[in-house]
Amino acid sequence: MPLKKPNEVPKLPKTRKKSAETAKKAIPAKKSDKIEYICFPFFKFDEVLGKEFTTIRIQTISEFTSFAYELSISATLEKNVIDIVILGLSTKMNYLPKVEPARADALFDNLTGDFTVNVIKQDGSINSAVFHFNIFKKEIILIDKFMPEKKNNRLFCDFAVDEALFSFSKE
Repeated sequence: MPLKKPNEVPKLPKTRKKSAETAKKAIPAKKSDKIEYICFPFFKFDEVLGKEFTTIRIQTISEFTSFAYELSISATLEKNVIDIVILGLSTKMNYLPKVEPARADALFDNLTGDFTVNVIKQDGSINSAVFHFNIFKKEIILIDKFMPEKKNNRLFCDFAVDEALFSFSKE
């Protein structure tokens, strides 16, 4: 028995991308604490552009073996607050498989002073840290790690400073 031919093409709903504000307002489901990501800032010199950036890298704790993934993030900077929303995983072209975590970098021009970094998951969980950036002394100091007061907020991200990743111009 053949199916009826539709008169018009059905409309598919558009997916909505969550902004930092909607992700902040969302109330997460109650789950136990589990560290899934690590966030660490470092100074990076881009040889192509010839500029120094402050880079904030988010990477997964778990490593992927068969496919290479990268994190999709959305980063915003307002005054002394950096909001990084983790949107999900996406595959990247990988000709040679290797074991590596998924990661994403957010680049910022010349951050100097104390900044609060909020890592926000799509479900609404928020983890935060306060960093002191000083490009002149070439140092980043982790001042404080905390979880903002929020219903069902949980610990999912750790913060650290990795000085091994620092790169500066050779001048």
